[in-house]
Amino acid sequence: MLVHETQVRVYYEDTDKMGVVYYGVYPRYYEIGRTEMIRSLGVSYKDIEDTGILLPARSLNINYLKSAYYDDLLTIRTIVEAIPKVKFPIKTEIYNQQNELINEGEVVLAFFDGKTNKPCRIPEQFRTAMEPYFKS
Repeated sequence: MLVHETQVRVYYEDTDKMGVVYYGVYPRYYEIGRTEMIRSLGVSYKDIEDTGILLPARSLNINYLKSAYYDDLLTIRTIVEAIPKVKFPIKTEIYNQQNELINEGEVVLAFFDGKTNKPCRIPEQFRTAMEPYFKS
């Protein structure tokens, strides 16, 4: 299993009038987490896209458990439970400064060939980068 953590500060622009993180901001936090997780493997979204493979979102599920507030330092935990084939499910947990789980969800991406406009398998370079995390 691949687990990666990154931190993000809640900026004023992320909050509503009450200083609470606006519900629509969480998908951006999920994207920050998965972008940094991919980067930690020595690959980037840009590297993948440069091969002609795109990663559009197929679905997004979010559970809001507690509020986050202006200036909080949040920990984004990004979890991949298996090496993807065509679908790429990514779980995300967000923790506040007290290490309380405040948000959880899942984004399912799909590997998509930009030339044929059809789903495709995970790029070999990306699969190879993920393999060490899934060896018993």
